[in-house]
Amino acid sequence: MRSPKLAALELKRFGRGKLPRAALVAILLLPLLYGALYLWSFWDPYSRLDRIPVALVNEDKGATADGKKIAAGDEITKNLRESAVFEWHEVSDAEARRGVEDGTYYLSLTMPGDFSRRIASSSGDSPETGALQVRTNDSNNYIVGQISRTVFSEVRTAASTKSSRTFLDKIFISFSDIHDATEKAAEGADQLKEGVGTAKKGSKDLADGLTDAKDGSGKLAGGLKKLNKGAGDLETGSRKVAEGTQTLADRVNGTAADVRPYLKDNGKKIGDSARLVSDVSAGARHNLSAIVKTGPYARQGAHRSADKLAALYEKDCANPAPTGSTSGEGKGEGSGGSGGGGESSSGDTAGAGAPQVTLAFPTAFCPDLKQAKIAAADVAKIADDLYELSKDSNGDLKKLDGQLKDLQTKADALAKRAPNLDEDLAYAVTKINELNTGAHAVAKGADALHTGLTGAKSGSTDLDTGVGKLKKGAGKLDNGLFKLADGSTELATGLNDGVDKIPDYDKDARDRRTEVMADPVKLANQSLHKAPNYGTGFAPYFIPLSLWVGAMVAYMLIQPLNRRALAAGASAWRIALAGWLPVATIGLLQVTALMSVLHWGLGLQMVRAAGTVGFLALVTCCFAAIIQWLNARFGAAGRILVLAVLMLQLTSAGGTYPVQTSPGFFNAIHPFLPMSYVVESLRLLISGGAIGPVWQACAVLTAFTVGALALTALSARRKQVWSLDRLHPELSL
Repeated sequence: MRSPKLAALELKRFGRGKLPRAALVAILLLPLLYGALYLWSFWDPYSRLDRIPVALVNEDKGATADGKKIAAGDEITKNLRESAVFEWHEVSDAEARRGVEDGTYYLSLTMPGDFSRRIASSSGDSPETGALQVRTNDSNNYIVGQISRTVFSEVRTAASTKSSRTFLDKIFISFSDIHDATEKAAEGADQLKEGVGTAKKGSKDLADGLTDAKDGSGKLAGGLKKLNKGAGDLETGSRKVAEGTQTLADRVNGTAADVRPYLKDNGKKIGDSARLVSDVSAGARHNLSAIVKTGPYARQGAHRSADKLAALYEKDCANPAPTGSTSGEGKGEGSGGSGGGGESSSGDTAGAGAPQVTLAFPTAFCPDLKQAKIAAADVAKIADDLYELSKDSNGDLKKLDGQLKDLQTKADALAKRAPNLDEDLAYAVTKINELNTGAHAVAKGADALHTGLTGAKSGSTDLDTGVGKLKKGAGKLDNGLFKLADGSTELATGLNDGVDKIPDYDKDARDRRTEVMADPVKLANQSLHKAPNYGTGFAPYFIPLSLWVGAMVAYMLIQPLNRRALAAGASAWRIALAGWLPVATIGLLQVTALMSVLHWGLGLQMVRAAGTVGFLALVTCCFAAIIQWLNARFGAAGRILVLAVLMLQLTSAGGTYPVQTSPGFFNAIHPFLPMSYVVESLRLLISGGAIGPVWQACAVLTAFTVGALALTALSARRKQVWSLDRLHPELSL
């Protein structure tokens, strides 16, 4: 009997009663429990998230920034309730805690009281991060916690983006402010550049002027040095004059009583001498401004005066003339009584050849006259010194001129009073003393002049040194201003260039840039062969699972090896095919029923519907062959192995998470199990993609099918030999 006929006979057994027929229907519909029912339960769970109760706590108190009221908590609350992502319940923080703990709420979202204030702080000096507080309880449901993390991440991103927009808008406004300020700074730099140029020109003029001033201060210092030397000589000479007048005053004061008779008898001579002193003083005074030119003449006049006094002294004291015959000292009073008339007659008779009568100078006054001669010599010497002084001190004797004027006035007064000196001796002595005082004043003035010129000399030296330092500093200033001019030019150029580089945005430009920078990276989500819902994504995993279970249950009711064929001694291949074809046929019916319900019942859309159904036909045949061999080879233990192989395939096929995220053991067995190829191929057939892996999977599944049938045939050959183990198996299910 051929294998198809044997298979048909095996299936006919299920039509002999109601229970077998019910069992066959149950086998046909069993994959729907694993495939359709499972997929239906979470076909599109994300579309029903609005049924999940979630606590919403809004404790935000709001804030004010730049005069605007900010209520970020209220705005987020409004947006969340409008989004209907969850079933939101606005409660207090305590109620939210209790609800998450006892399972009333799957999770809670809390906006703290300072939420708006922290967001508004981004525009202040101390920015802070606003925190949304999420409270979950994985003991309620772990998946909801995972979903909430994704949802609240989007909420956080939206809130952060809005806060960033406000902050960035202020930055762009600041750019405009910086642009305006930099433009003003550039204008100021241009003005600075012009001012530095002017200052540089002024500093150069200052340096040149200080160079000239240094030359002038050097000449001034040299001139004052020479003038100081002349003033020193003048001081020495005037001191000697003062000493001479002091000597004269001392002598006059000491001999006033003795000199009075002499003054009475020699008033005319004294008057002449005083007039001579007056004339000398007048000449010196009138020519003091030109003393450099007239110095030699003044010296000559002094020497003439000294010579006259010396001659007088020589005539009356050193070599006195003999007394006349008509008068003499021995005549007594008669001679003296006619003295007045004799003097008169002498004058009258002189022209007539009468004998010359000579007035003899009293010898008592010769010492004084000698002193006067010495003083006149000293005056001549002083005149020599003054002459030497006039060579270096032209223009610095103005004060001395006043003092000489005073001396002249007093000398004139003395000459005027000379005839009456005997009567005005006291006055004359006073005048001599005043003369002495004036001479001392001249000496003191000369001393002061010398001291002042010494100070002026020192000051001119300091002035020259200071001007030298100023000149050096002016040079450094000029160099510094040169560098400053270069720097101000670079500054002005840089600021003018910077004005062009700093953006100046208007409101529209700010809005566009704020929008981009607040959310600079947009996720261009291009999903190739996108699965429309959760169920479509998991269908490639649950469909082979249901077909494996369907084949496994079918072999619980159908013998993997036909006993009649074994007993009849049929060939091993015929026996193997006779046991495989009934389950393979049931598997094809299972595929038809399952895919019909998934497509028309749940709405599963397949890119390659015919290819999917054809591929699943191969899959169910492969699974039937593998399960047949496990049951034929291992008997009752084979049923346990079928479950074990199913578990290994489910954990290593990558149906939920990529197999790379699983431990190494599952990665190692992944390529050697048929469901790995089935899951990958179904994804490509249902959602679309390259067809190459599908053809590879077909080859692998065909190899598994042929290999399993071969092993089943080998097991059938062995089963044709009865043994005690077969008659009395150790385990029976």
